[in-house]
Amino acid sequence: MKRIVTLLHASVFLILLAAISGNAAMQEDNRNFYRLNQALYDISNFYLDTVNQTELTDKAIAAMVAALDPHSTYIPADQVKEMNEPLVGNFEGIGIEFAIINDTLTVQSVIPGGPSERVGIRSGDKIVSVDGETIAGTSLTIPRVHKYLRGQKGSKVLVGVIRRGEDHMQEFLITRDKIPLNSVDAAYETEDGIHYVKLGRFSASSYREIITALFSVEKVPEGVILDLRGNGGGYLIAALQIANEFLERGNLILYTEGRNAPMMREYANGRGRLQNVPVAVLIDENSASASEIVSGALQDWDRGVIIGRRSFGKGLVQRQFDLLDGSQLRLTVARYHTPSGRVIQSPYKEGEALEYYKAFYDRFASGEYMDKDSISFPDSLKYSTLRLKRTVYGGGGIMPDIFVPADTSYYSPFYRDVLRKGVLVDFVNGYTDRMRETIMESYADSLSFMEQFEVDEALWGEFVAYAASRECKYLQERDSVSADKLSEFIKGLIIRNMYGMNSYFIYMNRSDEEVLRALEILRSHQVYGLSGQDALSDAES
Repeated sequence: MKRIVTLLHASVFLILLAAISGNAAMQEDNRNFYRLNQALYDISNFYLDTVNQTELTDKAIAAMVAALDPHSTYIPADQVKEMNEPLVGNFEGIGIEFAIINDTLTVQSVIPGGPSERVGIRSGDKIVSVDGETIAGTSLTIPRVHKYLRGQKGSKVLVGVIRRGEDHMQEFLITRDKIPLNSVDAAYETEDGIHYVKLGRFSASSYREIITALFSVEKVPEGVILDLRGNGGGYLIAALQIANEFLERGNLILYTEGRNAPMMREYANGRGRLQNVPVAVLIDENSASASEIVSGALQDWDRGVIIGRRSFGKGLVQRQFDLLDGSQLRLTVARYHTPSGRVIQSPYKEGEALEYYKAFYDRFASGEYMDKDSISFPDSLKYSTLRLKRTVYGGGGIMPDIFVPADTSYYSPFYRDVLRKGVLVDFVNGYTDRMRETIMESYADSLSFMEQFEVDEALWGEFVAYAASRECKYLQERDSVSADKLSEFIKGLIIRNMYGMNSYFIYMNRSDEEVLRALEILRSHQVYGLSGQDALSDAES
């Protein structure tokens, strides 16, 4: 009996201790909360000058978040819609792609079925006024253009248009509507039945877009090249849906762990239509987050081959908290792990975001982009794939199965200048604006343009002269190494402006080393996970 009473007393003591500890923590939180409120009150009421309380609060919250990990963020209320648009997959506007040429808003292309096409706006049109206000020659900026042309669905905007061949300005009344933001930048089928898909971001519509692209005809692809280079991530659900297409029922796609976040495990449901289709995934140093989830899952299950360079290393789970004024807090609550247990996230110290991003840029200086042997991983970060027991590494990004070094052979001072200053894009925009009708009359389609058009001496000389006018001087003996690559870009950008992104990637991929390696592997059926053996050993050597 005495023992029971003693145990009861001990239990009560532990409960009271836990309660006291919990109360102590709560009391500490309350003290900090009131301290912040008191500081804001004192500043608002007693500071020398009038202060903007909203702006002050925004800065205070942003400073608190900056003391955490590099990926937690605070988004003020007036920026939330703009930040969410690329992931939601649409915005409301008039439905054009534009460029600002000679301080004039020029229509590059019209989105099919969109509001502008419905009223007769054409590629090459110059929008010189909006609702009676002249906008041409007023130091136009992209944010200003968005302000003029975007707006609530159903609202109307009157635009004044100058069209080549017409003597007078024409006016068009456009009713704004929802405009889709596609996350698939390009998708096409090669002559071998291999489908190339370039995914720019993981948005709410990404899975539907990819499935539509791959199954636009009643024929299963012979192989898939999933290009995730430069893809910084997006919605987790989109990554899970896409990975699920390639994996067998019960295959773990990822799991998460965090201090106060319940462990989450996501498995493939076995209904994917690409489970037996060879796949090559292209990644680079700018592939992050959702890109790393997909490539990590396929690599861990030996399901496909990963080609390129080590990915960024962003493996933190953000949860969105909506604040009272419409602002948002995206707070890191957990870490992602690949199916084998690897941590995707690169190392960081709290509150030292600059050092974190500096370490990423230091990869170039260390030679990592040119030589895979410059990357070293300790044995503690060594893992095994789940089928073939190949060695893979954690601790920061996904290391590809086949390393393709970055080609910097054509980098020259001139090359860097024309890209950094936007000279190349501006020149091509002006050229296609001037030559649009001539190109359309001279070439039947994009394929004939690719085969027949050349950047000749006259066009190259015109580009060099334009670059010089923008203080980018071409020196033959120093910069000639970049001439061929810049000529290729000039032709590629003309194709993009005239025939769209699909045609642009078809042309540029003809000389893309990663794409060529992927095609070589898929054509020879040297892909992990389908033959039950390490079929890539010859290709890797």
